[in-house]
Amino acid sequence: MNNVAYFDNAATTFPKPEAVYTFMDGFYRECGVNVGRGQHKLAAKASALVEETRSLILNMLHCPNKKVVLTHTATEALNIILRGVPLADKQNVYISPFEHNAVTRVLAHLQEHYDISLHQLAVDKKTLSYDLEEIKDQFSENKPSLIVISHASNVCGLLAPIYEICDMAKGYESITVIDMCQTAGLVDTDLSCDIIDFAVFAGHKTMYGPLGVAGFVTNGRITPAPILYGGTGVDSANQSLPETIPERYEVASPNIMAIAGLNAAIKWLNETGIDNVFQREKKNHETLLSILQQYSNVKIIGGGRVDGMIGVVSCVFDGYSSDDVGRVLSNCNVAVRTGLHCAPFAHRFLGTFPAGTVRFSVSYFNNEEDFTKLDHALSLIAEG
Repeated sequence: MNNVAYFDNAATTFPKPEAVYTFMDGFYRECGVNVGRGQHKLAAKASALVEETRSLILNMLHCPNKKVVLTHTATEALNIILRGVPLADKQNVYISPFEHNAVTRVLAHLQEHYDISLHQLAVDKKTLSYDLEEIKDQFSENKPSLIVISHASNVCGLLAPIYEICDMAKGYESITVIDMCQTAGLVDTDLSCDIIDFAVFAGHKTMYGPLGVAGFVTNGRITPAPILYGGTGVDSANQSLPETIPERYEVASPNIMAIAGLNAAIKWLNETGIDNVFQREKKNHETLLSILQQYSNVKIIGGGRVDGMIGVVSCVFDGYSSDDVGRVLSNCNVAVRTGLHCAPFAHRFLGTFPAGTVRFSVSYFNNEEDFTKLDHALSLIAEG
């Protein structure tokens, strides 16, 4: 049994529900074949699993009439969207101050090819809340063509008011993209509305699936130019990619084992209840904060509140670098993430660049033993 107190769930949730391990192993042993590349029964069974998984994702997000494109990573999904949507010179692109490099590096690449202006959505640094009135003024002054918003920051856990911002952006016919890597399966979100064009998810994070499967939900009204070309298993005589979604973006062989794990994970979420998972994480978040707040040598970045946040907490420690703290915690069998968390924009905004922070992130599965180990490790650091 793993004896590590795991507080790195923003990177990937661990452990997974037991049903995920069991179903992945069984399905791959019995039906670990390619999807859509054969007429035999095993290929049909694999294809049926993939289609069921799409339906599970759409129903979880309350948008059965939309479409799901499956990718191997959320970074791949973001590249398909951001590099494929129509952009032109003199357009304005808005992001939150908390975007991951999976967004900002793609936009930096696009700026090498287009004369686009990058703007950060207004967030009040004192209250750590989105300033909707200021954002309204921002849009009025510089009309948005594309906005990308992390639903929740992977550094401080702040939730964004995505409906309000996307509704304002749609008044300018902007393309809207939501990064739900930290919230899909955790925060019950209704994507049935037309104001969100794309929503990206990562199967291995708050959906409690394995690494190797991710994707995006789309209303199909905007069709990004593909960035990968190859076999899709359909219309093989044609040297052009299919025009249909998801086939246009799902080239090569899918990771059927990972998709099986995601299938089982969503069924576990449905059985457990997304609200119940969120409430358990909220309770663990409160416990985490209560422990961290006991130590005067620990400064919580972002105010240390639960409301309007997910269970991600960044800290700095008096007299120690984040990497030093990470090593001490690891020696005490406590797993955290240190540094910039692939989100340098967030750290610049929060005032923790370039040193970064020690990030603690909880999940449904953290327990009393984990928190006891953490408390003990923090007491050793406090004692010097």
